[in-house]
Order: sequence, then structure tokens, then C-alpha cells
Amino acid sequence: MKLTGRQRHPGTEDERYPLPKLVVYGTQHILTMYGGVIAPPLIVGGAAGLSGADMALLVTAGLFVSGVATLLQTIGIGCIGSRLPIVQGISFASVSTMVTIAHSGGLREVYGAIIVAGLIGLVLSSFFAKLVRLFPAVVTGTIITAIGLSLLPVAFQWAMGNDPRQPGYGSMGNIGFAGLTLLIILVLSRVFQGAISRLSILIGLVLGTAAAALAGKADFGAVAHTKVVALPQFLPSGAPTFEIGAIVSMTIVILVIMTETTADILAIGEIVGTTVDSGRVADGLRADMAATAVAPLFGAFPCSAFAQNVGLVALTGIRSRFAVAAGGAVLLLLGLVPAIGAIVAGIPYPVLGGAGIVLFGSVAASGIRTLARVRFQDNLNMVIVAVSLAAGLIPIAAPTFWDAFPRSFAVVAHSGISVTALVAIVLNLLFNELTIGNRSGASVFTAAADERDGFGDRIDDDIRD
Repeated sequence: MKLTGRQRHPGTEDERYPLPKLVVYGTQHILTMYGGVIAPPLIVGGAAGLSGADMALLVTAGLFVSGVATLLQTIGIGCIGSRLPIVQGISFASVSTMVTIAHSGGLREVYGAIIVAGLIGLVLSSFFAKLVRLFPAVVTGTIITAIGLSLLPVAFQWAMGNDPRQPGYGSMGNIGFAGLTLLIILVLSRVFQGAISRLSILIGLVLGTAAAALAGKADFGAVAHTKVVALPQFLPSGAPTFEIGAIVSMTIVILVIMTETTADILAIGEIVGTTVDSGRVADGLRADMAATAVAPLFGAFPCSAFAQNVGLVALTGIRSRFAVAAGGAVLLLLGLVPAIGAIVAGIPYPVLGGAGIVLFGSVAASGIRTLARVRFQDNLNMVIVAVSLAAGLIPIAAPTFWDAFPRSFAVVAHSGISVTALVAIVLNLLFNELTIGNRSGASVFTAAADERDGFGDRIDDDIRD
């Protein structure tokens, strides 16, 4: 990947569609990530002991700020915004830290820490973007694969019902609705071509929700008790407070978010087939951090790129940033019109889970496709991929693995995507960039692979004979 500073490379991300198609394609993006946007406010609000009405304000604020951040990322203002089809939303990476701060200092302390950490991230964006040269295909492919693999448990959790405390969690009925939604998407993708195939996720969500509603498993009762229009409040919890410990913890989280956003920007560049240089990454990070720093003023939390929507771009082939910008406008509208948000919130989690299996799996498949371009002969690239993926999957396979470590370390270690990125970058530097002492054919893993390939060739010869 050549780094030449900020350049504009018009490509498929600049494709324009008629307005009706933009709205439909954009809405499909929002339906895909809606559950992920509303979950952090509900978790943090519960930890802070907020009332139901205040929790609703948190959700509305999250939708509004996510919409503004998405528009900023896709359309851009000057040197802010990557101008790529990236959906911005409230980050899950910050949830555990915010819960800890909220328990001790309340939401005002949470907001103060986010503002300072967001401004620090904004200042660091240009420097952080210079690290793009550390992301060759062996690194980006591994990170993209890890993103997909780390998201799949979310889809399975949704398919089971999302909340273990709720009756029916993990039931055959819930998993059945997830399977039905997945089947609908697969049939539409296989049988139909063109617009219907591209909208398979949206149609699958609609039909899956309709089936769940007929079975009495979809609840839209909250719509009747929701205000039609509600403008976002300025500093709804009062003036933020600033505590050094909270700021340090949140700054660590912000660095994790910047790592994940960098990976997503590179991933979407691979999928779209456009040039992503250090300048473009810096522009994307500035949009990320600017939205994060402003979010607390409206009662929202840190923003980041949503990896599941990277999968939607790969799956549908709709790479236009203007389609995603339309989705940002829909998000903003949902933040202003809670009644519409209540309707979307009625989509059952099992239905979302069925769609998530396809979406998140396609992210992993995109990573594997990138890794297919990597040369694994006579080098240690196989070791880089193996160790990086193993380290990134620790939080999924053994969630308590890092619990005994200092919290400042555990905050980073519990993010599988960040661990994968860090390990892959370091190993790539040691094995590929630092060439002192390298010898031809030194890798036992490469030798083993070559021997297997030779064995396979002999088998093929035997079969032909």
C-alpha cells in the first residue's frame, strides 16, 4: 500500500443512485446496526441507575450523534471525513470502562472523560494515520478476519434472544426465527438477481419480523407511548466533571477505538477497491474523534466505525458512500423522531441474529480473501497470521483470561480486534521489516506446508496414474 499523503481517488464509493434507492440502501445499513447502537446507552444507563425516561434520552442521543457522525464520515468537511461508505455508531469498546466510571462518578464524570480523551485522539489523528504503512496485506487480512470472527458471537447471542434473563432465551423458537431469516436471505441471494438480491438483508429482516409478529414474538407496543418528535437536549446530565483517573482510562479506550477504526477504514478500502493512504485514514480518524468529543454535549458516548456494516458493503456490492450517507440521515431522523426508532426497535433479536450470521461471516470471508493474496512461501507470514488470530480470539474463547491483569492492560486486551492488530503489526515488523539474520527457508511452518503440498502433488499423480 503506497503512502503518498492525502489524495482523492474517485471510484465506486462516489457512485450515485436515485433518491429512492439511496433511502432503501441506507435504511438497510441502519437496520443492520441499530441493535448495536442502542445497546451501549442501555447498558451504561442501567449502570448509572437512570429512569426509563432518561434511558430513552440516552438512546435518542446515541442515534442522533451516530447519524451526524456518519454524515461527517461519508460526506466530509475539509480534512474531516474519509469519504468512504462507513457507518459510525456508539462504540462497544468503551462500554466496560464507562460502566466502571459511572459506578463511581456518575454520567457527568463519564462525559468529562470522553470529551478530553476525544480531543486527545483528534490531536493524535495525523500521527496515528502514519502507521498505515504497518498494515500490509498479511496484517490487514488478519485484522479483517479477526473482526468477522469476533462479531460472530454477537450474532449467535442475538439468535438466542440476546438476554439470558429473558424467558425463551436459547429456545428452539428463537433459533428457528434466526434460521428462517438466514434461509430467506440465502434464497433471495441465490434465486434473484439485481435489486432484490442486493436488498436480501433488508427483505430478510422485514419478512423475519413479520413471521415473528404473527407468532406473537415481536412487540411494537412502545410506539403508542413514544413522543412523535423530541429534539436532543444540550448537556442533559448537567456540566461534565473531570477526574484524572477516568480520563486516563478513557484515553486508553480511545486508542483502542482508533485502532479499530483504522482497521475498518482499511477494510472498506479493500472491499471498495479504492486507494486508502495515510491522509485518508487521518481524515477518517478526525471524523471519528470529532464526533466522540462532541457526543457528550448531547448525552451520547464515543463513536467508532461499525464493522458489521463493512460486511454489508461486501455482501451487497453497494459501495456508494452516498448510500451510507442516506443511512446517516435516517439515523439522525430516528434520533429526532423516537416513534420511528421504537418501530425499528421492535425487530426481534433472533431475526437480527439470522442476518448477522451472514453479515459478520462475510467480514471474515473478506479477510480470508485478502490473505489469499499474501505470499506464505519462504517467510514467516503463516506464523504472523496464526499467532495474531489466536491472541485476538482469547476474549471470545476465554473471557476471563485477562481478569488478573491490571485494568489498564485488560481494557486493551479484552478487545480482540485491537490485540490482533497490535500482535500482527509487531510480528510483521520483527519478521518482515527487520531483515537482519533472515535466511531462506528458515521457517518450519513453511517447510511443513511445502511438504504437505508435495504430498498432495504425489497423491494427485497417483490418482492420475
